[in-house]
Amino acid sequence: MRIVFMGTPDFSVPVLEALLKAGHEIAGVVTQPDKPKGRGKAVLMTPVKEKALEHGLSVYQPLKARTPQFVEILKGLKPDVMVVVAFGQILTKEVLMIPPMGCVNVHASLLPKYRGAAPIQWAIIDGEKETGVTTMMMDEGIDTGDMLEKTVIPVADDETGDSLHAKLSEAGAKLIVSTLKKLQDGTAVRMPQSDEGTCYAKMLKKDMGDIDWTMDAAAIERLVRGLNSWPGTYTSWNGKTLKIWKAKAVDQEYEGACGEVVYKDKDTILVKTGNGCLSLLELQPQGKKRMAADAFLRGYPVEMHAIFERVSTDGV
Repeated sequence: MRIVFMGTPDFSVPVLEALLKAGHEIAGVVTQPDKPKGRGKAVLMTPVKEKALEHGLSVYQPLKARTPQFVEILKGLKPDVMVVVAFGQILTKEVLMIPPMGCVNVHASLLPKYRGAAPIQWAIIDGEKETGVTTMMMDEGIDTGDMLEKTVIPVADDETGDSLHAKLSEAGAKLIVSTLKKLQDGTAVRMPQSDEGTCYAKMLKKDMGDIDWTMDAAAIERLVRGLNSWPGTYTSWNGKTLKIWKAKAVDQEYEGACGEVVYKDKDTILVKTGNGCLSLLELQPQGKKRMAADAFLRGYPVEMHAIFERVSTDGV
């Protein structure tokens, strides 16, 4: 099949590679414009652009894919189908109608649950036991089109945003090959979505990681795992920001205030929460490298009854 591929981040790359490996013709790759990143503000290519150039593919980076000029470019590529994976722009009806076989989206959840920008992280934060990938025909709504196929992926007890991202990306790469084969031979079944049981997976923001110690320990643990590695979770200790990379909920109660250190030894820090305690396993002091709790305690003695607090977002 002749395909126009639309995608931007790391998550999209395995899907592009799977399409190439399956022998499809990639008429063009559309990705977001390059942006400055890091302290030096060096302009970096998107991961999809890097991979496309490795394969000698034509790359297009419209500021807005809906402009009349770019719509004409897409029409000129004459795709049979468009495959869209975390592209980052909403496509208009005019764009969606260009390929005769439609636009197929690879979405990282079991639709209709977790429509929106951050389905991977919210599945962990909300305590889901399983999630997955859905391929669907795109319409003008946000993740509301007819479903084509699904792959179910269990969410491990120690799952992080990064680990689940990798699993779902690979699952999506396999699923798109299956879906396109069924579209091509006419065996694909379109399943309309219900609005029942749907959740909107809103975009992640940095201030989401500011730990509220009045929450349940289990909920804080899921937040730590879900927001790993971005935006990450953090707290304030001794007037400085302390990142929490790994933690474990402990179903044990101690007297004390929420955010108070209620137990410690040479390699353990227990912090009281709204329900239970949180054991801090991997931490990163401001301006330093991340480290295990025992290494942290050797360099940063934490007193019993010390208090961890919310951080003002102005100082993060």
